[in-house]
Amino acid sequence: MTHRFLKAALIGAAGACAALPAAADTDLTMYYPISVGGALSGVIDGFISGFEAENPDIHVNAIYAGNYDDTRVRTLSAIMAGEPAQLSVLFSIDVYELMEQDLIVPFDEVATSPEDKAWLKSFYPALMANGTVDGHVWGVPFQRSTIVLYYNKDMFREAGLDPETPPASWDEMLADAKALRKDDRWGLMVPSTGYPYWMFQAFAIQNGQELMSADGTETYFDTPAAVEALTFWRDLSAVHDVMPGGTTEWGTLRQSFLQGQTAMMWHTTGNLTAVRDGADFDFGVAMLPAHTRPGSPTGGGNFYLFKGATPEEQQASLKLIRYMTAPERAAEWSIATGYVGISPAAYDTPALKDYSADFPQAVVARDQLEVAVPELSTYETGRVREALNSAVQSALTGTRQPKDALEDAQATAERLLRPFR
Repeated sequence: MTHRFLKAALIGAAGACAALPAAADTDLTMYYPISVGGALSGVIDGFISGFEAENPDIHVNAIYAGNYDDTRVRTLSAIMAGEPAQLSVLFSIDVYELMEQDLIVPFDEVATSPEDKAWLKSFYPALMANGTVDGHVWGVPFQRSTIVLYYNKDMFREAGLDPETPPASWDEMLADAKALRKDDRWGLMVPSTGYPYWMFQAFAIQNGQELMSADGTETYFDTPAAVEALTFWRDLSAVHDVMPGGTTEWGTLRQSFLQGQTAMMWHTTGNLTAVRDGADFDFGVAMLPAHTRPGSPTGGGNFYLFKGATPEEQQASLKLIRYMTAPERAAEWSIATGYVGISPAAYDTPALKDYSADFPQAVVARDQLEVAVPELSTYETGRVREALNSAVQSALTGTRQPKDALEDAQATAERLLRPFR
């Protein structure tokens, strides 16, 4: 080929390239409940920056929207107003409400490659339970938790208790709480605002009672075992005086524990890092005590994909979620917060292996997944949950008897769920 023809060929090729449209960038809007577990937007921002560096054609706008309820309201309001929202982290138990409103897309309809399918199977089964409905995966775990028992080892020593032997049963917990009780210190505190249904579910499952059916259409709030569980919780204050009466605030309980106002507390493992950073005393973390069986409900948030996104946006959202749930990021998030590493592979990373070796409290919530149950989730979940919250709080404050309160909550749930059977 002569130089003249070569030059002409190159000019023609360049012209053809110039005529092709540039690859279009994809913009994603992700709503995120950053207030859970503390101000951690910097960690999420770091994940997003890393993702955008690897995917320069995808831009992510993260909107930090408060707690889970705030985030759900703000996300759904934006969607109804026609504003873009392709994905969000919301409560794992929001799945039925989001399905009812026809707002979300199953992951298994978007994640269709062999690699995607293997990824969907990589998470702990206990964490997938809330997001799997009717054979489809509607939610993928990200910041997930169980309830654990935090206890002050220094106070255990002072009371003559073995600091390496936390209570493993209700009877042992009550006995320890009595030994730890002082005029200026409670033996135990369990939060009853914010998520009272969640704590009650823990008591109920420990007494052998599931609170809902697997298909989200039935509840079992007023069974004898459920009434007995709520009665035991109430009696910790009303009869045994090891816990303050009335309600105990979710948002301030961690600080009460750090300030020595209680020797033990039940709380989310999502507070673990904050407790570690704030404690000036030796503390332990244990699985919740058993009665007829051990157990805790799972908790926390899942990723969801919203309808209305283009196929390109759905694939970009999936790529982002796969990046953020990768073992390395799951390990980093667990270390930064205390939330459970969402896959066995996360605990095989050098970072989480080293962290757990130095801080064994970090694996308690993971180990408890073996006996965990899905968090309370039904159709009409908000109204059903509110009925149960009111029943629990009315029993704890002494305004109603546990049996009467739970019978009313069950009647409300029956009315709300009947159309879905």
